[in-house]
Amino acid sequence: MKHAQLADLLRPESFDGIVGQDHLFGEKGVIRRMLAGGRITNMIFFGPPGTGKTTAASIIARESGMTFRKLNATSASLSDVKAVIGETGNLFGSGGILLYLDEIQYFNRKQQQSLLEFIEDGRITLIASTADNPYFFIYNALLSRSSVFEFKAVAPEAIVPVLVRALDYLNRETGLQKTISPEVSLYIASLAGGDVRHSIVLFENAYHAADGEITRENVEDFHVGVGALSDDLHYDLLSCLQKSVRGSDPDAAVFYLAKLLSLGELLPVCRRLQVMASEDVGLAYPMAAATVRACCESARELGMPEAQIPLANAVILLATAPKSNSADMAVEAAMRDVNAGLGVQIPTHLQSPLFKGYRYPHDFPNHYVDQRYLPLDLPADRRYYTPGPNKTEQSAADYWKKIKGN
Repeated sequence: MKHAQLADLLRPESFDGIVGQDHLFGEKGVIRRMLAGGRITNMIFFGPPGTGKTTAASIIARESGMTFRKLNATSASLSDVKAVIGETGNLFGSGGILLYLDEIQYFNRKQQQSLLEFIEDGRITLIASTADNPYFFIYNALLSRSSVFEFKAVAPEAIVPVLVRALDYLNRETGLQKTISPEVSLYIASLAGGDVRHSIVLFENAYHAADGEITRENVEDFHVGVGALSDDLHYDLLSCLQKSVRGSDPDAAVFYLAKLLSLGELLPVCRRLQVMASEDVGLAYPMAAATVRACCESARELGMPEAQIPLANAVILLATAPKSNSADMAVEAAMRDVNAGLGVQIPTHLQSPLFKGYRYPHDFPNHYVDQRYLPLDLPADRRYYTPGPNKTEQSAADYWKKIKGN
């Protein structure tokens, strides 16, 4: 036990010990109220590392009387899932199994699908966790059978009491009486980027390096080695990558790609590249979205370091491609009308099931017939889309001008 990590030794045994997630586990927290009402459901825990997702899952299993099993999708295989499922034959009807699947975004579609049958018949209750947007990486059939709960980065002030507990624990274990000021405790908590586990690791290193009082200098000796990528730097670098692509500078773009990958930001890069393909290149080169998607899927399957190759292809393709934001501007303009409450009077000929008066364009020359599609409470001449000044969009515009007789 002496080699166990301090963060694991200090892991809370009840919801009261989970810090920073009062919206979930406080006295009026939604999960706490749900369990108090005798309800347990499949859940997706979404949020940054070190915010209590694993701890919460183990507490839920204990309070519900279920057998707790944990797998990490970065190393688990389909056979590991089947082994857990195999236990349900002995436990079905006597509590069941709560399977905690960490980093579920690394499970492919087939692996995620393998869980469905046993979730549906109740033999397994699934709690899956991810630091990435679950709506991008989790199979829709799983999402539809689960409730998604967001875990938030923990404020430094909420982490400080955890460090006080860590100090008391280490002093008991070592027989020493080391101290730390509130200011240094808050400093450690501030460096953790909302990650409780990371703050405990940093504190423990500083504790063993300190002579008597744990000082700011003791902390700084270790911060470079274990410091996490801050949210500010994360978003700054992604912004630099997108602006370099938008500015058609492939050299700057590939530099920021390398910088992000060196910091372990593979999945955020994949998400941002797919946004850029549609937002910044868009209809000027429509195949960019499909090509970038394929490069990102390849990168996720390969992992680092090989992932940098298809991602470099995607970045340079986007940076050197013609640019158009016409589709982005069109949907933003339409969204403004939607948010203003416009567009509720749908033309009768578009309404199902009869479509009375609707004219089928494929029955007419050039597969086009003039009829109204916009809602009746919008001006008939409302325009959201303006073709961009690039070859692809101008060719389409010229074609439709000719067909529509304009």
